[in-house]
Amino acid sequence: MKIAIVGAGFAGLSSAKVLRELGHDIVVYEKAPDVGGVWSATRRYPGLKTQNDKGTYSLSDLAMPADYPEWPSGEQVQAYLERYADTFGLRPLLRLGTEVTHAAPAPGGGWDVTTAGGTEHADHLVLASGIFSRPFIPPIPNADVFAKLGGRIIAASDWHDRDLVRDKNVIVLGYGKSACDITVEISQVAASTTVVARELLWKMPRKIKGVVNYKYLMLTRLGEGLFRYRSVSGPEKVLHARNSMLANQMLGSVEKVTTGQLGLRSVGLVPDGRFADIARSTVSLVSEGFFEGVADGSIAVRRDDVVSQFVERDGRAYAELASGEQLPADVVIAATGWTQDIPFLDDEVMDRLTDDNGDFLLYRQIHPVDVPDLSFAGYNSSFFSPLSAEVSAIWIGSMLGGNHTLPDRDEMRRRVGERLAWMRERTRGKHARGTNVIPFSVHNIDEVLSDVGINVGPLTRAKQWLLPIRPQNYRHITPALAQRLRRRPAPAARPVVAQA
Repeated sequence: MKIAIVGAGFAGLSSAKVLRELGHDIVVYEKAPDVGGVWSATRRYPGLKTQNDKGTYSLSDLAMPADYPEWPSGEQVQAYLERYADTFGLRPLLRLGTEVTHAAPAPGGGWDVTTAGGTEHADHLVLASGIFSRPFIPPIPNADVFAKLGGRIIAASDWHDRDLVRDKNVIVLGYGKSACDITVEISQVAASTTVVARELLWKMPRKIKGVVNYKYLMLTRLGEGLFRYRSVSGPEKVLHARNSMLANQMLGSVEKVTTGQLGLRSVGLVPDGRFADIARSTVSLVSEGFFEGVADGSIAVRRDDVVSQFVERDGRAYAELASGEQLPADVVIAATGWTQDIPFLDDEVMDRLTDDNGDFLLYRQIHPVDVPDLSFAGYNSSFFSPLSAEVSAIWIGSMLGGNHTLPDRDEMRRRVGERLAWMRERTRGKHARGTNVIPFSVHNIDEVLSDVGINVGPLTRAKQWLLPIRPQNYRHITPALAQRLRRRPAPAARPVVAQA
């Protein structure tokens, strides 16, 4: 099949490699001039580092270089993806600097994909542009007043130059990893640096008590198993017996140690709720120097507050908070999440992709129930996003090759609806339109591979309870699937992969 892929980050590159290996003709469209997705030089901010260690943040058939630090920088991750493209000969498939402006279902099947260079037809379209494609900047009243006084509002992904904030009064909106990362960088050159956080998130130190690496707590099956999934089996039954008594005790211990180690009480930054509440959204790795900056006064945090408007006082701009406090402001940087739209799809297609709540109707987080010849790769927020993206590409190739079949439309809608209802309830609506699988990333990988019928062996799965997930353990799956598909008789016609 002729398959068009939109995006050349982890999801797009791994989809290109996997689907080409399974016999398809591939073209990859990427609007940036380089590969990388969120790691592109056009998008990364100073100080950007991975949240995962290098051993868990890679694709299965190419490990991060041995000389990389444990938590690679944004530049290093982008260089890794350049190397991936070169190692597996993906360059001829890439159309860098080529933005998809429109994609529409074609009469008779497939998709017509339009760029500045014209329109091309593809039998199947894979969206690998990710859930972090367009930053969200909250509207703030009197932004025009702020601009007239020389103020600037930018997204975190658009901040690339420290001189923009040098000797300025800077306000950072948000409290996720990006917000805290850039705050540390800004505080080194700005006149003042204030974080305004609507809600505090729990942060994890890289090493608990300076000894136990974060990856042994959160990047293992045991770490994931501490949070109750929709159904529990095996060791999870023990963890969640008697109203999850054992799991809650273990999470409570992590919460207590983390609170003390980071000095959260002394700086007044203990989040509301319990550490277990990260199952409702996400956990963030602590930004080195952030809490130290709060303690020494170089970083200020206004918790449980928002900027309600801009005001002018004595010819200067101030950001007025909902609490009534007014802060001098020259630059506002928004690290406030992403707008999960797909601008090159028509409204009619988007209506079929989503339910009445605006959540994506994706079976296995991949397959649109009501839109034919379309798949999503890596369209989820996962602790193991490179591996999750690669596994979704394997699932797509398995489906297109007839290795596995889908339930009927009504059954898929039922399963997707039940999952979305559960996600909305457990996250209190913070489920990123149905795309946030954290902290159940390995469960998602297992479910996807259960359809394919190829997974890591029981011994590897047993080791994963105590050791971090190693993507290299999954490198055999694509070759095994390719061999299986070669033994299948060729289909008489292109398979219909969904019914509208």
